[in-house]
Amino acid sequence: MQSIRSITAPSAKAHTAGLHCTPPAPSKEAASLFRAADEEIIQRFPKMNSFIVARQDAVLTERYYNGFETNDLHDLRSATKSILSLLLGVASYRGDLPQLDEPIAAHLRKYADRKLDPLWEQLTLRHLLTMTSGFHWKTGVKMGEALIHRLHQSRNWTKYIMQLPIEQHKIGTFQYCSVDSHLLSVLLTEWTGLSAAEYAGKYLFGPLGIEDVSWSASPEGHSMGHIGLHLTARDMAKIGLLCLQGGVWENERLLSAEWLTRSMTPLAPESPGYGRYGYHWWTTKANGIPFAYAHGHGGQQINVIPSLDAVVVFTAASDLNRWKNPRPLLEKFIMPALKHS
Repeated sequence: MQSIRSITAPSAKAHTAGLHCTPPAPSKEAASLFRAADEEIIQRFPKMNSFIVARQDAVLTERYYNGFETNDLHDLRSATKSILSLLLGVASYRGDLPQLDEPIAAHLRKYADRKLDPLWEQLTLRHLLTMTSGFHWKTGVKMGEALIHRLHQSRNWTKYIMQLPIEQHKIGTFQYCSVDSHLLSVLLTEWTGLSAAEYAGKYLFGPLGIEDVSWSASPEGHSMGHIGLHLTARDMAKIGLLCLQGGVWENERLLSAEWLTRSMTPLAPESPGYGRYGYHWWTTKANGIPFAYAHGHGGQQINVIPSLDAVVVFTAASDLNRWKNPRPLLEKFIMPALKHS
C-alpha cells in the first residue's frame, strides 16, 4: 500500500505563483471520478509519485504518494526534451535563434577532432527539432536507445556526437534520437552564451516563478538536452498551462503561439504506444480527444489537452526497467471528470 498525502493548501510561494490551489468545488460527478483515479493509482500504480489536474490558473486535484510532497523535485527523464523545445521557442521569440533551416555545422565544428563528414553540411536546426538528422542510431519500439550508454560514458558528449556516422538516406526521416536533443542544448549555448539551465532561469523559469530546479550537465558543461531536468509537479503543471495559454503567462508573452502550434503538430509517422512527434512533443488521442504531451521514462508526463482546457501531470519512479503508462487513467477517469467540471 502506498503512503499518500492530500494537498489542500500551498506550502511554498514559489511553486504556487500563478496557481490557485483552492479551486471552486468540482461537480459531484467530477469529484467522484477524481477519487476513483486516486484509488486506481493506489491499487494499480505503486510507483506513481504525484498526480495533478490543472485548468486555467487553478489546481483541480493534487495527490502525492510514496512520501513525496509539494516541494519535492521529480526526475523528468525524456520529458526534459519538451521543456528544451519550449526554451528554443523562447529563444526564437526573443530573436536569439536563427531560422530553422540554418545549417548547424559551422556552429559545432570546433567540437570535432577530425574532419567532419560532408553530410554535416546538410543538417539544420529543423532536422534536430524534428529528430530527422539521420545519425546512425539504434532505437527500439519502446524508444529504448541501445547506444545511449556510449554517449553517457564518453568524456565529451559533443565530440562523441560529432563522430557519429550520418546515413544520407535517413536524413529527413524520423528516428527517436536523444543526441539530436543534446545538440540543441549545445547550440543554444553557442547562440546565447548561456547554458540551457541559465537561459531558462532568466527567460522561462523565472517568469513562471519556478525557482527550485535541478538541471544536470554533460562532462563538458552543457545542460543535458535529452534528460537531466528535475522540477516539482506543480512547476510541471505551470509548464503545461503556459502551453495551454499560447505562450502567455500573467499577461507576459514568453514565446509565440505559432511555435507552440508547430511543436504540437504531428510531423512524424505513428510510433505505437506513443503517437506522433512534433518539435520534441508527442501528439496523440485518447477517447477521441487530441492532445500533446511531454513524456519521460517511468511515466513522467505533462499532458496538454486544449479541448478540455486542462493540464494533467504524472510523475513516478524513473529507475525502472518495466513501468505502467498512466494513459488508462486519462481515458477512464480524468477526461470524463474534466467533461463534468
